[in-house]
Amino acid sequence: MKINLISTAERPRERLQTLGPEVLSLTELVAIVIGTGSNGRGAYEVANDLLNELGSVRSLAVASVEKLAKVKGVGLAKACRLRAAIELGKRVLKAGRGERTVIRCPEDVADLVMDDMKHLDREHFRVLLLDSKNAVISIETVSIGTVDASLVHPREVLKPALEKSASAIVLVHNHPTGCVKPSREDIQLTKRFARCCEIIGIDMLDHIIVGDGYRSLKEAGYL
Repeated sequence: MKINLISTAERPRERLQTLGPEVLSLTELVAIVIGTGSNGRGAYEVANDLLNELGSVRSLAVASVEKLAKVKGVGLAKACRLRAAIELGKRVLKAGRGERTVIRCPEDVADLVMDDMKHLDREHFRVLLLDSKNAVISIETVSIGTVDASLVHPREVLKPALEKSASAIVLVHNHPTGCVKPSREDIQLTKRFARCCEIIGIDMLDHIIVGDGYRSLKEAGYL
């Protein structure tokens, strides 16, 4: 149904204004970000077609500007607005958590990175740099791999740790498949990094795998 054929009280923007954004469907939220339709099709129609083509919220969260722009009725300008809205949401979420989160257990790490990392379509390898009280100094992305693998060298992780005088680190990477079972390579990499950290005097607290849930390699006995 075209947006101009929907009664004023049922239009997404009016519903958001009167009822709040939490009651809106995903299609309505996307329609508001898109703003206008194209070629006689309303914003709601374009939003609905976009979500049908992508198939899931996860796909929307990771879709590139180029991929979004190819959907009929979206185009470059609307694709950029969508990517900006998604990135804004991520940054607001990070700001809400605070920059000095203290890491006490694997769940603290998962709470900090899950929302951002579980939807990524390639393997991202990150390191949490911690101070002497295990408060997060920063989160550094040290490697972005292909769909199947990420190649990481200890120097890429330890360089920012040394530069920012980190007392401890936590390694984090995602599995795009969603399965969080550690591979043989994950286990070997964990042990290799642990040896390197021991040599230079930085504590390696854990290695967390993120997907449909999370897995601590320390809790699994590999560290």
